[in-house]
Amino acid sequence: MHELSIAMSIVELAEEESARRGNAHVNAVHLKLGDLSGVVGEALLASWDLACEESDLRGARLVIEKVRVVVYCPVCQAPRTIASVQWFLCPECNSAVSEVIAGRELQVCAMEILE
Repeated sequence: MHELSIAMSIVELAEEESARRGNAHVNAVHLKLGDLSGVVGEALLASWDLACEESDLRGARLVIEKVRVVVYCPVCQAPRTIASVQWFLCPECNSAVSEVIAGRELQVCAMEILE
């Protein structure tokens, strides 16, 4: 399960930011997680407490914002959110699409820190 190693990397990143701010307490880490990231959100959440167990982040929350897959439709000439990651079809005109605009994210976007 690679989600545990990802959770441990997020903990390490948050600890570095905490140290940079004089060992400030981290209450939560906010993460953007795309449907095409290859990471299972539920598995990442399940790994979070284990990754935090022996760190200064023990008790901190991991808040995941799911990012749907948005593609660019060359026929409609507009961005479209697809219904399924198995079918890369424009939901408006049913054309095949290949240019992904969003949905690959695995990004720490914010931390709740008490200084």
